[in-house]
Amino acid sequence: MHTRFRAAGPALLAVALLGCPTLALAQLPGVKKVKDAAGKLKPPAAAPAPQPAPSAAPAAAPAPAAADTIKPAARSDPKVWENYDFIPGGKVLFYTDFSEDRVGNFARRLKYRRGSMDVVEVDSVRMLRATSRSEFLIPLGSRLPERFTLELAVVAPAVASGGYDMVAFEGSPAMDRSESSAEVNWNTSGTVIMGGGQDIGSSDVRVPDEMRPALLGQVAHLRVLMDGPYFKLYVNERRMYNIPELAFRRDSVIRVFLRGSEEPGQAVYLARIRVAESETDVLYDALAAKGRWATQGILFATGKADLQPESRPVLKEIATTLREHPDLRVLIEGHTDNVGGAAANLKLSDARAAAVKAALVGQFGIPADRITTRGLGDTEPAAPNTTAEGRAQNRRVEVVKQ
Repeated sequence: MHTRFRAAGPALLAVALLGCPTLALAQLPGVKKVKDAAGKLKPPAAAPAPQPAPSAAPAAAPAPAAADTIKPAARSDPKVWENYDFIPGGKVLFYTDFSEDRVGNFARRLKYRRGSMDVVEVDSVRMLRATSRSEFLIPLGSRLPERFTLELAVVAPAVASGGYDMVAFEGSPAMDRSESSAEVNWNTSGTVIMGGGQDIGSSDVRVPDEMRPALLGQVAHLRVLMDGPYFKLYVNERRMYNIPELAFRRDSVIRVFLRGSEEPGQAVYLARIRVAESETDVLYDALAAKGRWATQGILFATGKADLQPESRPVLKEIATTLREHPDLRVLIEGHTDNVGGAAANLKLSDARAAAVKAALVGQFGIPADRITTRGLGDTEPAAPNTTAEGRAQNRRVEVVKQ
């Protein structure tokens, strides 16, 4: 039986759970500063850990669509994003933003293991709160593929705490940390990896002092990209790890640990989880073979057509393809899920498709006459809108060969 190692100093790991908003092309949601809003929640009295609601209980109504994203306190200089190369997987395997969970219960689509966790609502945004050393499993239905991305949106306490493992995750149902199973740990000051060919000394990566205020009491986006044994980890815009060979176990679940506390202001919140398989399609090859290419990697401000800096890797890939193939002309399509009004979704998706064209023309120098745009709202779903994964799959941008 393993016990969690106590490090002399804090360390950081970020697993960005990037949740896609309901209103279209994979936007990020926004909310008031969480460190202010979270103060409205009283720490729960000591009590048994909340259990999933009995099956007889009526299902909770989904939270408003506008509340499915949370904005970090500050944005870095756009130049910092030049080396940011994370592209989210296109085939959604698991997605939740807790909007369909009942406040006060444990999240029904996760598998409870231990600790005190419940769904709370802050300024109309539902999140999973941990007020003790807690653990759950993300059920995937089948083993993790060789190429996948994992995204977690985490809200850490506004005051830094010690330890190395505010958040930890591993691709196994129980703690392993063996040579064949890496456990990745994150705290607002740095990250460490245990197992998988790494050790706590050599894998300790510190967060720069100037970056830490944006991680305290704010949403930190932890993003993992795995391609076979190749492992990359990003915290917001910063790449923390770039490891060619890491033994990360592929099981049918991902184990997640949250180190919260009942002490005032020391709860840890999880706002979103997204796991997706990365497609092997190269953009031009997909256009040549299928005539179209879909992505959830173009992100927008909630309810707006303002592109987010995380969109740069996908925009760069589209621009590079257009430069390499000067005869290629494309149509940019915007798609949404079916949450919200059809007319509003259609208008917003049209504006976002136009914003993608404007970025390709203005930032990358692509001639405007090679790109046309169209917003389709929820009229052409890629998957049924009956599940959270299906709705996440439908919030996308497609590039169509003309």
